[in-house]
Amino acid sequence: MISKIVVAASLVVAFSMPAFAAAHFWVAKDSDTQKCQVVDKKPDGKKMIDAGNKTYASQANAQRALKELGACK
Repeated sequence: MISKIVVAASLVVAFSMPAFAAAHFWVAKDSDTQKCQVVDKKPDGKKMIDAGNKTYASQANAQRALKELGACK
């Protein structure tokens, strides 16, 4: 009985780890310089402002969005 619980718990942990490790990228605008850049941490809203209001799964998608966003031109 206990071994079934241990096996089930380890399977849940093993399959949920990639979801926690998934990288997210944001297009952020520096409030001082007014320049946009791709960052891997959510902008704080003070020093860095979220320019796209969206997360991107890859850095390439975030770079593409950086070039297309009106707030970053």
